[in-house]
Amino acid sequence: MLTLILEYAVVSIYMICLVLIVLYSFGQLHLVITFYRNRAKSHPVPPLTDENELPFVTIQLPIYNELYVVERLLEAASQQDYPKDRFEIQLLDDSNDDTVEVAARKVAELQARGIQISHVRRPDRHGFKAGALGYGLEFAKGEFIAIFDADFLPKSNFLRATLANFTHDNVGVVQARWEHINQHYSIFTEVQAFHLDAHFTIEQFSRSMGGYYMNFNGTAGVWRKTCIEDAGGWHSDTLTEDLDLSYRAQIKGWEFRYVDEIGAPAELPAEMGAIKSQQYRWMKGGAEVARKMLRKVWQSDAPLMRKVHGTLHLLSSAVFMVVLILGAMSVPLLYIKHDLFEGKMGLLVIPIAFLMGSFINLAIFYLVTMLNREKSLKASLKRLVLHYIPFLALTMGLSLHNSIAVLQGFAGKKTPFIRTPKFNITQKSDRWRDVKYRTGKVKPSVFAEILMAIYFSLGVALSFHFDDMAILPFMLMQCVGFGVIGFVSFKHAATHG
Repeated sequence: MLTLILEYAVVSIYMICLVLIVLYSFGQLHLVITFYRNRAKSHPVPPLTDENELPFVTIQLPIYNELYVVERLLEAASQQDYPKDRFEIQLLDDSNDDTVEVAARKVAELQARGIQISHVRRPDRHGFKAGALGYGLEFAKGEFIAIFDADFLPKSNFLRATLANFTHDNVGVVQARWEHINQHYSIFTEVQAFHLDAHFTIEQFSRSMGGYYMNFNGTAGVWRKTCIEDAGGWHSDTLTEDLDLSYRAQIKGWEFRYVDEIGAPAELPAEMGAIKSQQYRWMKGGAEVARKMLRKVWQSDAPLMRKVHGTLHLLSSAVFMVVLILGAMSVPLLYIKHDLFEGKMGLLVIPIAFLMGSFINLAIFYLVTMLNREKSLKASLKRLVLHYIPFLALTMGLSLHNSIAVLQGFAGKKTPFIRTPKFNITQKSDRWRDVKYRTGKVKPSVFAEILMAIYFSLGVALSFHFDDMAILPFMLMQCVGFGVIGFVSFKHAATHG
């Protein structure tokens, strides 16, 4: 009797997870539909040209120990095609290593070239990035605030192009698209670029044009200063201060705009520790903001579809938990299929159809992205074929790491803001080994990921044992995903030279 109860419990949990995955995939598919409905309505706004109407802008550059990229960041920010008397740069430097001296020399050089730039050093690092942005805002002279993280290289026309999109006083933010200076460095940078391109091309565009809640991405965007102040300023009670402020501002009625035509090049993390650090902050912060803002979203007077998409957006990090549970249940499900459902295998057509339907929905989501990012149909299909399956596998492989972050976020556990280390990786010949900012430690979760790979290899063996190929592709992706993430995490943490 107990065995029967456990078997039904596994099937029930599996079905619930499938339904949640299907709901998420249909949410993504609806964004694709919104994209096509609004694509023709999007018309690029010409950059500002009238020198007499250019507003004063403050460019904020929050950094912490960015020895390898701080000089290129400062140089790129100073090269704006904008009157020198109409913008200032704040280097918000919380560093405690040689970055301080390197940055000070570069700041002095730019000041000698006539750039209005200040090297801002706080008494302490209270509030991390949010604290630094708030600190600089207190004496920022700009009517508009442009923000760039240390891994970005803003183009010279960035200010003129973004500011042109503040077409009325209610526009609070203009967000640009991220570009990638090292996309082809490795399969890991390729997969990150694959996902980020879809995030901006479909998600940000559709949320902006469809009137749904969207977010400032923490960098490569411009805020109206009064919008930040009206929304309550930067808060440091979550790890994603950008998402938090975005929702507070939009609930108060401010309009956010995403402009796909404006690109901002940046460096993608190439080392697994850096990738995981970034993922941890995004996933945990997303859960923290959901915990903080979800009720306020539903208490607002926003239209129903805006609330629904806002909910899917805020809970998107929880998808990793669902994927992890779904995968964990799939192995015992193989036994159950040949015990509880022996002779009734037709009953399992529905869950298998759900799983395949979700993969198809997501494939459409990414195919549409590639069709709008690549130059030809052939190039689009090639990129989809080469990267869709690796993306799914590596996403599954990160599900344990990211689920821990999400659980901590929902539980309210506070952890420090750990910034993503940058190593100035721009071409295949560049190396990140034997540089600063690498921990060199193998975390316990890495061994858990390797155990998960072994667990799913058992599932693969069982699929062949039972001659049951229905969920074999899913099992293989889990096995490969956890194996690659675990092995590479171990290798990157332990290998030097």
